[in-house]
Amino acid sequence: MRRVVLGSASQTRFEVLRSAGVEAEVVVSGVDEDAVEAGSVRELVEALAVGKARAVAERVGEALVIGCDSLLEFEGRGLGKPESVEQVVEWWSERRGKSGVLYSGHCLIDTGSGREVSAVGETVVRFGNPSDEEIRDYAASGEPLWAAGGFTIDGKGGWFVNGIEGDAGNVLGLSLPLLREMLSDLGVSPSELWKR
Repeated sequence: MRRVVLGSASQTRFEVLRSAGVEAEVVVSGVDEDAVEAGSVRELVEALAVGKARAVAERVGEALVIGCDSLLEFEGRGLGKPESVEQVVEWWSERRGKSGVLYSGHCLIDTGSGREVSAVGETVVRFGNPSDEEIRDYAASGEPLWAAGGFTIDGKGGWFVNGIEGDAGNVLGLSLPLLREMLSDLGVSPSELWKR
């Protein structure tokens, strides 16, 4: 079994890996996300994922290091984690009945060989039409404060998302199909990561 290190504090990403048979170690990167700039939301999530993976790879010895970052692009803006309950209410009020694109950057580094690969997953998210009261109650639950774009599809937010086009795992922050392609580029099979 290959050693896997997840360079993310996201419990959801950790659970996606665990459900897929991978017991990852968690090492938070400490990267200053506000200091990273890019020309588009897609480029930004990839740059952040690469920065996080590299920062962790320097500290962990031999391992497969996974770095990730997610942002929701809505009407030209990249939305990360909301800063307040009020911001959650504002974002949800703006996007009722509309769609956005959830981008998740992925970077995989094999510290043993020094090889690195990165890619970006994208999933269209179609938002529902929650009432003002439902939006306020959802914001007050605290759940959206920990998620890119201020929503989830696997928790309370699932009540207010009408559908997605693309990989659901990508919306959770880690796309297994995309990660499998990246592993293949490094000559690694997913089964090498499974807990026996």
